Amino acid sequence: MSVMKKILTTVAVAATLMGTAAEAETMRIALVVKALGIGFFEAANKGAEEAAKELGDVEIIYTGPTDTTAEGQIEVINSLIAQGVDAIAISANDPDAVVPALKKAMDRGITVISWDSGVAKDGRMMHLNPSSSALIGNTIIKLAADHLPDGGDVAVLSATATSTNQNIWIDEMKKVMGNYPKVNLVATVYGDDLADKSYREAQGLMATYPNLKAIIAPTTVGILAASQAVTDAGKIGAINVTGLGLPSEMAGAVESGATVSFAIWNPIDLGYAATTLAHNIAKGAKAEPGAEIPMGRMGTAKLDDNTEAAMSDPFTYDKSNIEEFKSIF
Repeated sequence: MSVMKKILTTVAVAATLMGTAAEAETMRIALVVKALGIGFFEAANKGAEEAAKELGDVEIIYTGPTDTTAEGQIEVINSLIAQGVDAIAISANDPDAVVPALKKAMDRGITVISWDSGVAKDGRMMHLNPSSSALIGNTIIKLAADHLPDGGDVAVLSATATSTNQNIWIDEMKKVMGNYPKVNLVATVYGDDLADKSYREAQGLMATYPNLKAIIAPTTVGILAASQAVTDAGKIGAINVTGLGLPSEMAGAVESGATVSFAIWNPIDLGYAATTLAHNIAKGAKAEPGAEIPMGRMGTAKLDDNTEAAMSDPFTYDKSNIEEFKSIF
């Protein structure tokens, strides 16, 4: 072999090895959502991809079951373990049922955090709440009470009966119901984050409680479905739908008056923050009580005694600002 050929061969081999090393250094973070096809989680994935681009050494695997079940998520988790991903960031359908699978993942050296809807402490290293649970609970009842000067009956249309985040927010809401003595909570029903079931549950509430004045849905699927049900029933102005929703999905309901106002944090920010936290923990940051872990442009997550942190306060949307945000998320 000529000297030149030897040189070229050496360069080619070195380039191949460097390429392989670069690929090996890429961190694969799985963003596991409650179910595919939900706008909130698709927006969160945009934030995850933004974080991956910013970090430079991250590949996002956006995945989840086709319906909001723990069984579906367990199948997804087991598949991710088999793939040997570096980190899993999950919004759980059930706080306890997914724990054994996630513990297996951690035993294999996979970083596991939960975000949005939490996992029991044994099944994750930390949890990122989108906001303070107390603030969210107070916000969702206040959004209804502010437009009920004479009080009246209200009902909650939630996601699944086992959704960690919605259950905590509803509990926090009940704690401050005494601040709104004229407001009467008559029922809590579950639409399982399915549009058709949520729509039927809203119809059922209107049929069962003829004096109903507001439906509070702390779920983006539920609030949109309930707004449509109220519209179709010809009850705009009689029943106000509020809770947590996406500006892009709720603009029509606000314009029609089916929803006077609603709140949400930015799901893009939430996906971004969860990805950044998973990356930093996988790189060696300690997820322990009192720890402060950077989450990029979202600041720092300070972990409490339960290794939980809150991202930001919820923000209220109404006719005064919906146009500004509806094209963003």
